[in-house]
Amino acid sequence: MEETNTTNEASTASVAQARGRRAEKIGIIASDKMQKTVVVRVDRLVKHPTYKRYVRRRSKFMAHNEIEGVSIGDQVRIVETRPLSAHKRWRVVEVLRKASK
Repeated sequence: MEETNTTNEASTASVAQARGRRAEKIGIIASDKMQKTVVVRVDRLVKHPTYKRYVRRRSKFMAHNEIEGVSIGDQVRIVETRPLSAHKRWRVVEVLRKASK
């Protein structure tokens, strides 16, 4: 019986590994006005094709939040997940830094 459990665990791990790692992003909370949803602003630098300078680009993602005490200005890590609503495909995993007030 123990052998079947270990093979089951190994096959589950290999399936998760074959699917790949989930995308992660780090951003700052821009809005927390909804009940279990926050808007996370993610900044990135992109090299301009003509001028060869770095330009700052900004994207906003709606993320599911179950963590208590998260507010505007906090830096958080979000991971990709299944669609939770019409606009939510991310969820908050951890708070990296609290906003200074």
